[in-house]
This record gives sequence, structure tokens and C-alpha cells, in this order.
Amino acid sequence: MHRSVELEKAYRLLNHGPVTLVTSAHGTARNVMAASWAMPLDFDPPKVAVVIDKTTWTRALIEASGEFALNIPARQIAAAVLEVGNRSGRDGDKFAACQLTTFAAEKIAAPLVEGCVAWLECKIIDEVHQQQSYDLFLAEVVAAHADPRVFDGHWHFADDALRTLHYVAGGAFFQTGAECVVQG
Repeated sequence: MHRSVELEKAYRLLNHGPVTLVTSAHGTARNVMAASWAMPLDFDPPKVAVVIDKTTWTRALIEASGEFALNIPARQIAAAVLEVGNRSGRDGDKFAACQLTTFAAEKIAAPLVEGCVAWLECKIIDEVHQQQSYDLFLAEVVAAHADPRVFDGHWHFADDALRTLHYVAGGAFFQTGAECVVQG
């Protein structure tokens, strides 16, 4: 279940620092990888930054296609997120191996992952020096979607299974906690 998010609010999908699943595709090849180093970068047009190591299959597909998706997984698929992070796409179809179901994006070829609570469709902004020197990719968000059960312009996590994840290393995650509104 997903609903479009206004592009000027797309940064809110990443602002709380969740782990992401980066999906990519080129021709008949596709891949998914886990990435914790993704962040919003700008509002208008919305931009993101993500670190993608030059040795990964995902990176090869992104460089060939010029696009990728950031999928924000929920706690309900935490085991699959960990498994995705421990496999190489060069060894076979990680979607099948990790039992991840996908659906079509609106504006890019990379698939979107079911079991996530938000999705950002992104097109690369060519910054070859940053990509080669720092593995840092900048991209414009061209479409954004979220699960309306948890995002209505702001996050609300009533269901623990739909909370987003934060990777802390060694196979451990924290889930997003309770909302804390501070009046000032």
C-alpha cells in the first residue's frame, strides 16, 4: 500500500536516518543492496546523497542506468534487510534469495520493494569526481511514495512491525522509537 508524497516533503522520508535498500536495474539485470549512508540533501528540487562502494554490482547498474531507488524497509522485513547486506548480487538474484517481492516504479526502471514504508525514485546528478573519489552519489528525487498507515506528511508509528530500522553493526538494528514532540 502506498500513496504519492509531494516532492517538497520527500526529504522527510529520510530525515530520521533509516537504513535503506538501494534498488537498481539496467537491461534485464537488477539488484538490491542495504545502505545506511543515505540522507536528504535539498528541498527544491529534492535531492539525496548515498554512498555506494565501487566494487558493488548495484554501483555498476546505477552507473549504467543513471538511476536508482531508495526503499525504506520496515521492521517486518529486518531479516531480509540483513540478508541482502550479506550477499552479492553477482552471485545470483538477491530478490529471490531473500524472498523480496517487488513492484514497478513510476519514473525509473529500478524495482521498488514490498514490505517497505517509503520509496524514493532517483536520477543521478553527474558528479564524477565525487563518485570516483568518495563513492558518493547525488541524485534528484523524481517521485516519492509512502505507506499512508505511517506517513501523512509526518511519520507516525503505531504498529511496531511498520517502524523503520537503524543499523548499528554486527547484525543489530534499532527500530524507530516513540514520537517525542517538544513544544518551544
